[in-house]
This record gives sequence, C-alpha cells and structure tokens, in this order.
Amino acid sequence: MTASTGGDIRTRIDSGYGELRPQEQRAADFILDHLDDLAVYSATEIATASGVSKATVSRLFRRLGFADAQDVREHARSLRRRGVPVGPTSAASGGLAQHLAVERANLDALLAGLGDGRLEEAAALVAAAREVVVIGFRNSYPVALHLRQQLAQARPDVRIAPAPGQSVGEKLAGLGPRDAVVLVGFRRRPAGFAGVLASLEAQDVPVVLVVDPAARLPSADSTRVLVCPVDSVAAFDSYAAAMSLANLLAAAVLAVAPGAGRARIGGITALYSELGELE
Repeated sequence: MTASTGGDIRTRIDSGYGELRPQEQRAADFILDHLDDLAVYSATEIATASGVSKATVSRLFRRLGFADAQDVREHARSLRRRGVPVGPTSAASGGLAQHLAVERANLDALLAGLGDGRLEEAAALVAAAREVVVIGFRNSYPVALHLRQQLAQARPDVRIAPAPGQSVGEKLAGLGPRDAVVLVGFRRRPAGFAGVLASLEAQDVPVVLVVDPAARLPSADSTRVLVCPVDSVAAFDSYAAAMSLANLLAAAVLAVAPGAGRARIGGITALYSELGELE
C-alpha cells in the first residue's frame, strides 16, 4: 500500500490512514497532533514520542511520499512559507524576545524597502485619484479595511471591496485611469487574485499593490508595489508591519494636500460631535 503523495502531509495521511499498520497509525497520530512543530522534529524524536521504532517512522514517511525526515521538515517549512499555520502554537513558544526580534526585523525590512521613494509615489497616486477602492481578500481584508478607514479621513471617495454580499466585479466596473486601487494581498491569496490585478491593468487603473515578499510582482508601469514582511515565530503570520504600513501610507496621502485633509478631518470630527457618535 502507498498513501496518496498529493497535497500536504495532513491530506496524505488522511487519504490512506485506514491502510496504515497500527504502529504506523500511532506515528501518524503523533504527526497530526504536532503539525505545528513538525518542521523541527527528527525521525528519532517522532519515534520516541509515539512509542514506535525509528524504522516504522521511516517506513511511514516513504508511504506518504517523502524520502526521509529531512524531506518532511522541508515540506513543513514550505507550507509555512506559503502561510499555512504550521509552527509553534504559542506566541511565546520561541520566547517573547524572539517574537520581538522577528517583529522588529519585519519593520526594518518594510522601512528599508520604502527608502527609494515608492511610498511617496504611492501616496501621490492615491491622493490624486478621483475614486479610491481598497481591496483585500481573506486574511488581507482586515488590513484593507483599516487602511480604508484611515484614507477616508484624509480624502473623499474611498471604498472597500468586497463589501458583504458583494462581488469585486461590482466595484471594479467603471474604474479607469483617473481612479486608483490599493490591492492588499498577503500570502495564501485566493486563486482569483492574479485575475483581479490583470483586470485592473487591462482597464488602465493605477494600482498600489501591498504584498508579502514571496508574491509574484507585476510588470505594469502603472503599479506601485509596497512589500511588507509577515514573518512570525508563531503558527500564524504577523500583520504588525502591515498595520504600520497602513498608517504610513494614510499619513503620506494626508501630507500631499495637508490643508484639504485637515479641513476634511475637522468636518468629520464636527459631525461626530453633532451626531453623538463618539464618547
């Protein structure tokens, strides 16, 4: 019997679990219970922890389509690089100091990438647009929503997409060279992400693309790319640097026309008071 060798290791185990020998199932159970830490386990450690022989673990790896434990660790690291939550389950599992070091490294990399003036170019594009649409999918949506909230205070006509119950196409229809789209797309992007970008390029819509370093970058001259690392010592990606970028971009848009921006902020603040919306 050979378990399925397609998909990630969980899929491979699930597809052939019933045909594994009892000892192999014990090792497979341990792997399924420790997927978050799989990138650091050796075959000996898996064997000891699951109470089976190292030969059993090695045989299981081969059934799953892996050459050895190193191949499995590389597979786990590959999943993590794509944004799959494989890694320590506790934010403090690598130590709070290590967590802080990675967050600082993300911010350092973000700021280093903005040193060539691309932030100011993106801000000028957004500030001059007739209408701005901020688009974010899946885990990118909260960052897009926060950015839209900040930009809406700096300038009028800023929309979010997709809105609940709405397709993205409804927001893209009618956009053109006088408009701008901020497209936020961190790893584990949906399958249609590239299609959205291609559609915007076909409509000659200027785009500010906010992505992680692993993204495939477009060649269109009308696209400004802001690269934001999302690395983390924990199982899930960190968006601390992404939120910082949202702050920087909104502030830079405000700085393009500070008088008009402050007048808009003043009007919004006055309405908050008039409507009793804030404490």
